[in-house]
Amino acid sequence: MKKNYWQIALILFFVLAVGFVVMKYKNEQQTESKTVYTLLPRKGNNNNAEWQLAKQHVDKLITRLKARPADTKTELALANAYIIESRISGNMAYYDKAALKTVDNIIAREPNNYEALMLRSLLQLSQHHFAEGLETAKLAVSIDSNSAFVYGLLLDAHVEMGNYAAAVDAADKMVSIRPDLRSYSRIAYLREIHGDYAGAVTAMKLAVQAGIPAEEATEWCRVQLGKLYENMGEVEQARFQYNLSLAARPQYAYALTGLGRIYAFGKKYDSAVYYFEQAATLMSDLGIKTNLADAYNKAGQQAKANELYKQIIDEMNSNDQALIEDPDMGHYSDKEQAYVYLQHNNYDKALAYAMAEYKRRPNNIEVNELMARVHYKRNEIDKALPYADAALITNSMNPVLLCTAGLLYLKAGEMEKGKKMIELGLKNDPILPADLEKESTEALLIK
Repeated sequence: MKKNYWQIALILFFVLAVGFVVMKYKNEQQTESKTVYTLLPRKGNNNNAEWQLAKQHVDKLITRLKARPADTKTELALANAYIIESRISGNMAYYDKAALKTVDNIIAREPNNYEALMLRSLLQLSQHHFAEGLETAKLAVSIDSNSAFVYGLLLDAHVEMGNYAAAVDAADKMVSIRPDLRSYSRIAYLREIHGDYAGAVTAMKLAVQAGIPAEEATEWCRVQLGKLYENMGEVEQARFQYNLSLAARPQYAYALTGLGRIYAFGKKYDSAVYYFEQAATLMSDLGIKTNLADAYNKAGQQAKANELYKQIIDEMNSNDQALIEDPDMGHYSDKEQAYVYLQHNNYDKALAYAMAEYKRRPNNIEVNELMARVHYKRNEIDKALPYADAALITNSMNPVLLCTAGLLYLKAGEMEKGKKMIELGLKNDPILPADLEKESTEALLIK
């Protein structure tokens, strides 16, 4: 009898628990559906005239939607405004959620709305849901194949998934429809990953020229041009581009970060800290924070470095939790987490996160380079070599990749091949991570 009572009690408890979870979910959904996403103040002293105009624009769109909740044109404009502000502020968690909610409202009513599908793909790619972004872009192009924008989405998704031939095909179609800043910048990236730095610089210059000076998209391209010069060892050219960008768009976080990298490369770590700190006060960006933590470390400010590394890991763990709670909303950051753990010499965790990224996109050259580096650090040379070979399939001349692969080949006993690759990587004295530069330089002295 007692056993039956216990069984009944357990069943009742289970039913009540399930009911509580369901009610909690429904309440959260109702709260979410009523949430109004206004423009938030930007970080630092960055709430300038541009932000004021953007806020007025968003407020008008929100007011219009309150009067006409199913106005697709207004919803599309609002989603675009959120996406632009996400890019400028770096507050992706807030604005991506706002944009996705707006886009999904449209798709719920109009499943084949072309503009909404393109924005959904763009947001999926932004959150590193690359496979999903690719499928959404494919659906969009099946509806309309005459837009340069959709081929840009296909190009980005194919690159991230490691489908490089398909990416080149999408690039050809994109530039034939509309040669502009978006298409030129993507052509530049494709040329870069195929080892053509001179061609990449030419294309990125065209992207800058096609844009409007001071607009975020234009200055982003100018910063990418600077990064190309960094990899080519043309440090003063890179510095010039970053200063040009700051002259056009003062307090541009990515340009400040570029200057920080240059000072770190010159071992002027206090100056590097200064520029990285400025950038971090202006934008929420894990890459900027990681650069700053590394600069603190090199400048002898160990306590600050450790505290910031802890914040970075906490934020990445928060991204993981967001993915668990809502798989459509979270931001995959396994690749970034793997690099942070590499810097902390925690190679077990680095491998776990690198493998999680690899399982999602095993053909991507950057992910293969990461896997090779992790196994190299674990002294698992036989395991590392296949990843290094896979990372080199596009003939990339990225100096970090070349030096990593060269060190691996040396450890595997392929001395001539390894030294040639390291020589290529160091050829123009590019900006490299300090530990990789030191190890590569020392490796060339081995007889």
